[in-house]
Amino acid sequence: MTQVNAALYARVSSNDQTCENQLIELRRYVQARGWDATEYVDTGVSGAKDRRPALDQLMADAQQRRVDCVVVWRLDRFGRNLRHLVTAVEQLNAAGVAFVSMGENIDTSSPTGRLLLGVMGAFAEFERERIRERIHAGLARARREGQKLGRKRQRISERDLWKVDGLSVREAAKVLGVPPSRVQNERRRLCGNRQEPRQPNPEGKRRLVTVQ
Repeated sequence: MTQVNAALYARVSSNDQTCENQLIELRRYVQARGWDATEYVDTGVSGAKDRRPALDQLMADAQQRRVDCVVVWRLDRFGRNLRHLVTAVEQLNAAGVAFVSMGENIDTSSPTGRLLLGVMGAFAEFERERIRERIHAGLARARREGQKLGRKRQRISERDLWKVDGLSVREAAKVLGVPPSRVQNERRRLCGNRQEPRQPNPEGKRRLVTVQ
């Protein structure tokens, strides 16, 4: 019987929080199945950020088939939003790596899990089209009313950027009422500098990739 190498991914958005509760449940899941495990942990990293060092390392390892399955506690620990989640899981599936979310009972190695992934993908595309339609409708209404587009706002919050995720810089700038350069700078600021996570320990059955 082929041994399964599972990647356990956990994330908390604040340094004051701990991933231990997530990891306890993830470890129980793989131990019950007799799988080996590598732990990837992002600490103090917001879900809205494009780059999460441990997740980036996990995806790179998946592309190299160093893992057979990715297990997360809940979907919101893995994906920034629905579109990002679907894209990431599709990349895993293309690499032959299964995806399991314990909270939602999703397993893409099963027909039901693959069906749910397809449904999520359809919803992600639907939501993206709705956002674009709202943008175009809002811009058209503003022009009819003679409003000046692109006026400055005092600040762009992380929630603001999350709402326009998936849009181009220009589209996001129009929605938020700021110059495109402001959106680009704020996205870079929230993403931060990418750091390479610590290399896994080759001697242990369970390894840890963590970013503080």
